[in-house]
Amino acid sequence: MDRDVIDIRNVRLPPLPPLRTILLGVGGVLALVLVWGIFYQVQPEEVGVVTRFGRYVRTTEPGLRIKMPLLETVYKVPVQRQLKQEFGFLTVEPGSRTRYSDAYFADTSVMLTGDLNVAVVEWIVQYRVADPYLYLFRVRNVEGTFRDMTEAVMRAVVGDRTVTEVLTVGRQEIESTVQERLQEMCNLYETGLSVDQVVLQDVNPPDLVKPSWDEVNQAQQQRDRLINEAQGEYNQVIPRARGEAKQTILQAQGYALDRVNRSQGDATRFKAVHDAYRRAPEVTRRRMYLETMARVLPRLGSKLILDDQAEGVISLLPLETLRRLAAPKGAPEGRENQ
Repeated sequence: MDRDVIDIRNVRLPPLPPLRTILLGVGGVLALVLVWGIFYQVQPEEVGVVTRFGRYVRTTEPGLRIKMPLLETVYKVPVQRQLKQEFGFLTVEPGSRTRYSDAYFADTSVMLTGDLNVAVVEWIVQYRVADPYLYLFRVRNVEGTFRDMTEAVMRAVVGDRTVTEVLTVGRQEIESTVQERLQEMCNLYETGLSVDQVVLQDVNPPDLVKPSWDEVNQAQQQRDRLINEAQGEYNQVIPRARGEAKQTILQAQGYALDRVNRSQGDATRFKAVHDAYRRAPEVTRRRMYLETMARVLPRLGSKLILDDQAEGVISLLPLETLRRLAAPKGAPEGRENQ
C-alpha cells in the first residue's frame, strides 16, 4: 500500500519554453490568420460584395481578390447562376430519371378558380440575382419573401380564370401573366431578382373529382368533335350551293343579255332592210325573194322545172343522176333533197 503513494515533493514538471518562443508562435499564427484573411477567391459565376463594419463598400468581379482582414467581410452572390424554386412538388434526385417526393403539398398547390372550382397547380419559377446589393441588404430573407410573393401572384391569376381555362387553353397566358406581375413585385420590393421563366408543370383537378372531370372532359371533346364535323359539312355544302346559285344567276343574266342583243340585232337588221326597201322597193323585193328561195328550194328534194309554154312530150334532164356520176370516187354522196 505504501509503495503506491507518490511523493509530490519529488515530482518535477518539464521546463517551460522561453517567452520568446511563445511570442514567435503566437505571431506566426496571427500572421497566418491575417494572410488567410487578406485573400479570397470569387468564382466565375459569382461576384463578391464587400462590407466594412457592416456597411457596403464595393462589389468585386470573379478572380483572386484582397480585402482588409478582420475589418471587411465578403458575401459571394451567384449572379450568373439560374436559380429555381418548385411549388406543389419536390425534386428528390434530379437527373435522367428524376425522382420526386411522395409528399402531398396541398397547402401550396390546391387553389380556388374564378368559377369556385378547385385545381391542383404545380409550377416552377426560374430566376437570377440581377442586383447583388439589393439582394443582400434590402429585404430580409429574400428567398422566403420571393416564394411567398410567387404563391400569392399565382393564386391571384388562377382566381381570375375558370377551371377550364386553368386546365386547358389558358396555361400559356397564366405563365406570362404570373411572370410579369411577379417581376413588378420584385422591382417594387427591391429584391434584386430577375424572373426568367414561370412554367406550369402539371395542372389537374383534385383526386376525388378526377373521374367526374374526365367524364366531363370526354363529353366536351365529343361535343367539339361533333361541332367540327357539322362545321366541316357546312363548309362543304353551303359554298357549293352558293356557287351553284351564283352560276344559275349568271347563266340567266347571260341568257337575258343574249336575247336582248339578238332582239336588238334583229330590230336593227329589219330597220336596215326597211330602209333599203324604201330606197329601191323592186330591187329589195327581188333580193328577198331570191334569198328566200335559196333557203327553201334545197329542202324540197328532187325538182322539176318546166316551161309553162312547152307542148307535146316533155324531155327531162336527170340532173341528180348526172351529178352522182360526175362526183369523184370515194366522195360522200349528197342528199337527194339538196
